Amino acid sequence: MSSEIKMNISSLIRKDGDKAIYVLFSDRDKEAEFVVPEGKLLNNKGFSAEEIAKLKNYLHNEQDYIYSVAKKVNPMKGFMGKKQGV
Repeated sequence: MSSEIKMNISSLIRKDGDKAIYVLFSDRDKEAEFVVPEGKLLNNKGFSAEEIAKLKNYLHNEQDYIYSVAKKVNPMKGFMGKKQGV
């Protein structure tokens, strides 16, 4: 895993009556998608089991940060290609 992993965070959405955020990690040709707060892995293309464990640990430890970024995400601005979040 390189030191240049990119993380995309969705806006805060409702999923089955609960709040959820989708987080996508990408590193060159690897991608892994999780849902927070569960930390459940939804898709994995190329990350090893050890790397997935590290990403899950990051999600667990950084939930406050992830929530703060997700609250700033405006889906319409994203659709229009405007930078947002951090």
